[in-house]
Amino acid sequence: MGRRRAPELYRAPFPLYALQVDPSTGLLIAAGGGGAAKTGIKNGVHFLQLELINGRLSASLLHSHDTETRATMNLALAGDILAAGQDAHCQLLRFQAHQQQGNKAEKAGSKEQGPRQRKGAAPAEKKCGAETQHEGLELRVENLQAVQTDFSSDPLQKVVCFKHDNTLLATGGTDGYVRVWKVPSLEKVLEFKAHEGEIEDLALGPDGKLVTVGRDLKASVWQKDQLVTQLHWQENGPTFSSTPYRYQACRFGQVPDQPAGLRLFTVQIPHKRLRQPPPCYLTAWDGSNFLPLRTKSCGHEVVSCLDVSESGTFLGLGTVTGSVAIYIAFSLQCLYYVREAHGIVVTDVAFLPEKGRGPELLGSHETALFSVAVDSRCQLHLLPSRRSVPVWLLLLLCVGLIIVTILLLQSAFPGFL
Repeated sequence: MGRRRAPELYRAPFPLYALQVDPSTGLLIAAGGGGAAKTGIKNGVHFLQLELINGRLSASLLHSHDTETRATMNLALAGDILAAGQDAHCQLLRFQAHQQQGNKAEKAGSKEQGPRQRKGAAPAEKKCGAETQHEGLELRVENLQAVQTDFSSDPLQKVVCFKHDNTLLATGGTDGYVRVWKVPSLEKVLEFKAHEGEIEDLALGPDGKLVTVGRDLKASVWQKDQLVTQLHWQENGPTFSSTPYRYQACRFGQVPDQPAGLRLFTVQIPHKRLRQPPPCYLTAWDGSNFLPLRTKSCGHEVVSCLDVSESGTFLGLGTVTGSVAIYIAFSLQCLYYVREAHGIVVTDVAFLPEKGRGPELLGSHETALFSVAVDSRCQLHLLPSRRSVPVWLLLLLCVGLIIVTILLLQSAFPGFL
């Protein structure tokens, strides 16, 4: 039996590091590059149009935004504004999609359209640009403000995320500081030391609480710059005497069918690489008191990235060996797994949104997860709808079974009733 494979949705002319999906337009945004090294590998942000053609999801390049000498390593999306982590800086981009009129949609065609095409398209203008219209759709991208967000000896912004109302964004990097900025002015409103060493990930909750995880093996919950609590995942999980673990990723998620409910999900990985690697773990936390609810192993492959679906139903994982998995958020049970889908470290995963154009693009599937890696490929992972039987039909079958049983007993034992 052959190895399970995920379909390749798109291949970029540079390594891919970050991924976002815009729910209103259905645009898939993939970013990366070769950095400042003069290797001939470009740096850019690609805007891909998702379409459902003959029941299959496909992607085609709508716009290529040139980021010059800076590769985009992380992305966050808030409406029509992208926050892109480029080296030690955060660059804000605004994109606007609109329908063209008349024959305008036929001009400025790009040579980089097909999902397998590797030839570079003409670079977009730095401030704004538009190229490759599909059925009259044009995209314009504009550079807004940029600011340096990390100040270590080897500065690098490692993570960025928006507050739920899109008025603020938080950044973290190699110097261990969290910095909070106004949007879109990028005026700094808060700065504090969160970790000794690099910040691996951070997540902003709807109540304003901020969760940070770092290389110092700690995960902390903050209210502005005040420490609320630290997370201790092994209180409700396995204990190890000689294997130190660190937190790799954190994400907030809704509780399905509970509008006011909130969960936090974290990934724990071994702090050091071992010849016989111990398992990695997923932990679900109560989003109000930050107590661990459930911890389960997610395999021996080191997890590199995490995402939570819009409704909080599914978790998506990528690993350093290129594998991709989808879990049920409630039970932390694995539903989908492709071993070494990319063959190299998965740098980001993102679910197709469940609102906006999401249901239209999803078709008959329950969810869709996109993954990108250093191999320049964007892959699609589809979870088929799980068939369920209506409750009324189950009750009807039970009643019918009882009646048949009584009739059989009556025929076998005439005096039974």
